[in-house]
Amino acid sequence: MVITNMWNKVLLFIVAAAIGFLIHKLLQSGHNKYKFMTKFFIYYFYSSAWAFLVWPLFLFRPKSVHNARFGASLLSPITKLFQVEWVLRNEEFLCEDKGAVIVSNHQSSLDILGLFNIWHVVYKMTVIAKRELLYVFPFGLSAYLAGVVFINRNNAKNAYKSLKIASDVMVKHNTKIWMFPEGTRNKDYTMMLPFKKGAFAMAVAAQVPVIPVVFSPYYFINRKKYIFDKGQVVMQCLEPVSTKGLTSEDVPNLINKVREKMIIAYKDLTKEVLDSLPADYPYTTDG
Repeated sequence: MVITNMWNKVLLFIVAAAIGFLIHKLLQSGHNKYKFMTKFFIYYFYSSAWAFLVWPLFLFRPKSVHNARFGASLLSPITKLFQVEWVLRNEEFLCEDKGAVIVSNHQSSLDILGLFNIWHVVYKMTVIAKRELLYVFPFGLSAYLAGVVFINRNNAKNAYKSLKIASDVMVKHNTKIWMFPEGTRNKDYTMMLPFKKGAFAMAVAAQVPVIPVVFSPYYFINRKKYIFDKGQVVMQCLEPVSTKGLTSEDVPNLINKVREKMIIAYKDLTKEVLDSLPADYPYTTDG
């Protein structure tokens, strides 16, 4: 039995070493497609592996936002492997121990990695996600136990109930809620999709501010050319927009006001980023 266990450990070590060597070779490969696919594979595999390992721990305090902060601390180190730098500007807007709705543009699944890297700054925060992700095991289960709120976009009544629960948590526990009002990833780096009203209606109903956060474009990723290079993403926090005294009738104007501010900031960030790149850099407008 002892010999069998020893050989099992040796075999496991050999397999792990072989996988590690293969991944290293793929990352060092001159073939962009292999490097591109390997990096995204590592990202999803690493996230899933940690989700599988930590969900039993989350059972001790289910649906606590503290679980989310702990999970984020485990997942953020993968940034170093990708050599992606996250720069947070005006972080003081996120540090206040008050409830708020954070809205940001949504360009890539890497946006979540950006959140992982700043979760410790916001401290108490949760995220609104589409219900389909709940059924992606083990990520969905871990996210649910970490306090992520899943909404069914195809069922307005259920979606409203979920947002109401999230709103109560936000107000009672001074928790910030992060939402992507575009509703889906926007692969066109030249614009922002129309904003859905859920985030803004929630902020108005709870009378908490809306904090816009703008991600600069992922110029170092090009899916068509299979490029996933090292790079920098600026996450710029804009001044909170108050909702005090606003009613449901004011939501459309609130949406337009916030979106216009974010579009201006995004255009400025895009110019700043692209002007700093060499003239022949293969950046993309198709993430």
